[in-house]
Amino acid sequence: MIISILLENGIFLKAKGFGATGTQVGEIVFNTSMTGYQEIITDPSYAGQFVVFTASEIGNVGVNSDDMESKDAFLKGIIVRNYNHNYSNFRGETSLDEFLKEKNILGISDIDTRYLTKLIRGEGSQMMVASSEIHDKEELEKILKNSKKISEINYIDEVTTDKVYIHSQGAWNDITLSYNAKNTSKKIAVYDFGVKRNILNELTQAGLECEVYPANTPVQQLIDKYQNEEIVGVFLSNGPGDPLVLTEIKENIQKLIQAKIPMFGICLGHQLLSIAHGYDTYKLKFGHHGGNHPVKKEAIEITAQNHNYNVPEDIRDITEVTHINLFDGTIEGVKYKNEPIFSVQHHPEASPGPRDSKYLFKEFADMLK
Repeated sequence: MIISILLENGIFLKAKGFGATGTQVGEIVFNTSMTGYQEIITDPSYAGQFVVFTASEIGNVGVNSDDMESKDAFLKGIIVRNYNHNYSNFRGETSLDEFLKEKNILGISDIDTRYLTKLIRGEGSQMMVASSEIHDKEELEKILKNSKKISEINYIDEVTTDKVYIHSQGAWNDITLSYNAKNTSKKIAVYDFGVKRNILNELTQAGLECEVYPANTPVQQLIDKYQNEEIVGVFLSNGPGDPLVLTEIKENIQKLIQAKIPMFGICLGHQLLSIAHGYDTYKLKFGHHGGNHPVKKEAIEITAQNHNYNVPEDIRDITEVTHINLFDGTIEGVKYKNEPIFSVQHHPEASPGPRDSKYLFKEFADMLK
């Protein structure tokens, strides 16, 4: 199967295809993680994007049900140097090819991913179209020109839960090769903007029972629960897209702030807290996506990251900056002055990636009454 690719800058490429067939439009980004392609593919924060994997071999361990980060996969496609049709791993249940077909995700292989990564670093993230059906450049140009940019699309309704539920498991146990049983003493509400399961696992492991709510839940419902002592805090999850388009969610968070509810935000939740305080985010040139990003607190932490947007420098006016990215000096974490609120841009649950920042879940649990 041949895949034709057209980038927003006019570059036209051909590659081999696997997984689903069809035509998809999305934003192209790259991820530098060496392992964990399934966790990346099923991370809801990638909704609307094509992910270029800098690791050269993808598909070699197959796919399994334990490593799903969400209920589905929401990205448009993956781009790899080499796809391994024959997987070999004792935990593997099916091939990546079959998984992508089931989820209607394009797989693109036999292409110079180093070239694409350097292009994105030089020119920035951009939109692209890929198709197994249409191979005429002018036709693809029309499709790309008439498609919305990722900053114009609200993907939250697609990735959020459709009903309230209690998360039922703790963190992954490397000895038993299963998830730990739930052992919790305090309940929090989780605003689900595309939450990763391993974030819920780590919150539960820290002793917090997670009651997960759809993103469109009326905020007064959570405020009433807090004031009635049914919950002790709110967690604001990760999620996809441009946070500046989420005006209703921003207003909800402002009401949670006014109610003085303790909160912890990760990734999109971190950005939304900044916007709710009056400090708008900005888009990074090519984002942070990978499992090897050094972040400085008291010591150096190697962190997992997945975001295209960042909080502004002047947020220092109302926060204590707790974490700095050592690649580009951008703000990675803050604690709000005179408020029981803190947030980080990186992913302390990793999945995939290092576990240097897992202590943040315990810090949140310790902060709650």
